[in-house]
Amino acid sequence: MKLGQWIGLIAILLSLYILWQIREVLLLMFAAVVLATTLNRLAKRFQSFGIKRGFAVLLAVAIFFAGIVGFFWLIVPPFAQQFQELTNQVPKGFERFNDWLDALRTRIPSQLVTYIPDINSLIQQAQPFVNRVLGNSFAFVSGSLEVVLKILLVLVLTGMILADPLAYRKVFVQLFPSFYRRRVDGILDKCEVSLEGWITGAFIAICVVGVMSFVGLLILRIKAAVALAVLAGFFNLIPNLGPTMSVIPAMAIAFLDEPWKAVAVLIVYFIIQQIESNFITPVVMAHQVSLLPAITLIAQLFFVTFFGFLGLFLALPLTVVAKIWLQEVLIKDVLDKWGNDHLQETEFVIVSESPGVNDNWTAESLDINHEQPIDDDN
Repeated sequence: MKLGQWIGLIAILLSLYILWQIREVLLLMFAAVVLATTLNRLAKRFQSFGIKRGFAVLLAVAIFFAGIVGFFWLIVPPFAQQFQELTNQVPKGFERFNDWLDALRTRIPSQLVTYIPDINSLIQQAQPFVNRVLGNSFAFVSGSLEVVLKILLVLVLTGMILADPLAYRKVFVQLFPSFYRRRVDGILDKCEVSLEGWITGAFIAICVVGVMSFVGLLILRIKAAVALAVLAGFFNLIPNLGPTMSVIPAMAIAFLDEPWKAVAVLIVYFIIQQIESNFITPVVMAHQVSLLPAITLIAQLFFVTFFGFLGLFLALPLTVVAKIWLQEVLIKDVLDKWGNDHLQETEFVIVSESPGVNDNWTAESLDINHEQPIDDDN
């Protein structure tokens, strides 16, 4: 390799290392871009009704913050009350379970008594873990403050991008060579349309899952049904893992009333998940975003491994954008055109092996039209 090639290779490796070190910042920037794109599309809808740009943006932002305030207003108070009740009922549940085990020991053979766990010994074994958790309370508070700062950073970046989105888009396009900038601008248009489609489909799925969860919990007479339904709809943004995360608090609150209600809640959530995955997602999301289920799951595992919970939450929009860039740049602009320049004209020389025929045939030049489909049978 020449000196220039070595310098280029070192520059690429150094750039990849820097990008890896700031991957969390890049993910927060992407979250701000997704949020700004959503609010910008909503503002454009308001502009289509004759509302001026500035007032349309303010209206979109107001709706967004109203949604956040409403979410926490519906979720936090009921959960705080139920959590307090849960902390009071769990020790009583342990005592009841321990009494049941004591009664069981008197009814079974003595050889099997040693295999029955002792709740008191289990609590003593768990005491060091509890102390360690309580000792890390300061770290938890620090982590919470870090999360708040990250949220504020995303909101500030969203406001800056939303104020003048074309200027930031122009800066991004200028990072590419001049001959490719128009192509990049078209790819960004496709990304924007796909993100809007994902947001629309996700919103429809959230509403349907939330309504079905509310109806099911209301039939079972579970406390905090509205809060649990909103939480189920919100966690539906996380495919595959979201329904599992939403069923845990619902089962815990149902267990406070009757143990059988916890099992009933599990069955209801399982039915809702089957309806969502087999009917809602194929009908709604297939028209908005075409992603294979295996690719979605692999993307979730990849992003949660390298980016944590935020990567899991943004796995789907990241996959949508990555798919468009790979399809447009790598497949259409690179792989589909690879070697086509050398196959525009092909010369075939036909040589006769028949006796008595002149061996010096005239060469025939045939133009191959690569736009025509190739018949595999010929």
